[in-house]
Amino acid sequence: MINDKHPRINFGKTGVLLVNLGTPDSTNWWDIRKYLKEFLSDRRVIEVNPIVWQLILNLFILTFRPAKSAHAYKKIWFKETNESPLLYYTRAQKDKLKEKMENKNTIIDFAMRYGNPSIKSKLDLLKEKGCENIIILPLYPQYAGATTATVCDEVYRSLMKMRWQPSLQIIPHYESDPLYIEALINSIKNKIKTINWTPDLIIASYHGIPKSYFDKGDPYQCYCQKTTRLMKEKFSDFEIQTTFQSRFGPREWLKPYTDKTLENLPGQGIKNVLVICPGFASDCVETLEEINIQGKESFLKNGGKNFDLIPCLNDNSDHIQLFATLVKRYLVKQ
Repeated sequence: MINDKHPRINFGKTGVLLVNLGTPDSTNWWDIRKYLKEFLSDRRVIEVNPIVWQLILNLFILTFRPAKSAHAYKKIWFKETNESPLLYYTRAQKDKLKEKMENKNTIIDFAMRYGNPSIKSKLDLLKEKGCENIIILPLYPQYAGATTATVCDEVYRSLMKMRWQPSLQIIPHYESDPLYIEALINSIKNKIKTINWTPDLIIASYHGIPKSYFDKGDPYQCYCQKTTRLMKEKFSDFEIQTTFQSRFGPREWLKPYTDKTLENLPGQGIKNVLVICPGFASDCVETLEEINIQGKESFLKNGGKNFDLIPCLNDNSDHIQLFATLVKRYLVKQ
């Protein structure tokens, strides 16, 4: 006999969670500090003695860096919606992927590894909505311990607290997927159509990691080089060079450095440059401020003539088609 008092349980759904790096809630000093504290406390990101690092972080970095970061965020903040570009585009990716999938048994959502909305809150919500299967899509084309792996860590920590866990699938990387490479090349071609000058060089700038992480076995640099190689094989109109940006602290990071490259190119006779950032799924402070403001100023100051940034794939149709294709490979037959 069925107990009519048994609580209703939702079931039979598959959840898809897009996960990006994260963003502060505002350009307020305290919001920036809160975000940086969570980000820079991740031992996947900073691999040094945690006791020593917490002293350095709390006594020095979190005292001075929030003001500098706030200044950068204010330059690129979307004032109409009062949010960062990364949050805006990640939400748009979620909305457009939902339209693309057109599957009543699939629930699409997004989360941030650091900041809001958190991975735990969105996993709990998907579970409440009846998701027995969850697919995680970290929005990092090239796997790294400090990006994709730390997303996985946080997902696992959240599931450890669930009595009734959903099944879990993770899409680990897509640096060589033909649709991804095609989308990048299309973005280059679309940008070239809008400029009235000819590039001497296209720089493919990826977020850097400390060289020691690579030496310990992190495959990230190999994946970045692979993406650039595949782009060059499919698009040979202009030379494409790999560089690495956003280094932090005194240690050696992957080279060549983007900022130093931009400083030196004009002296080498390369004065017309396009920059693409293949490792970023959405435009953010690293692309819009670090590259398109700081990088541009440095390049022009040192004798460059023309500089432009190719937008990230953001929520364009090629990008959404890529996401839909990746997810469908993992969907359980329903």
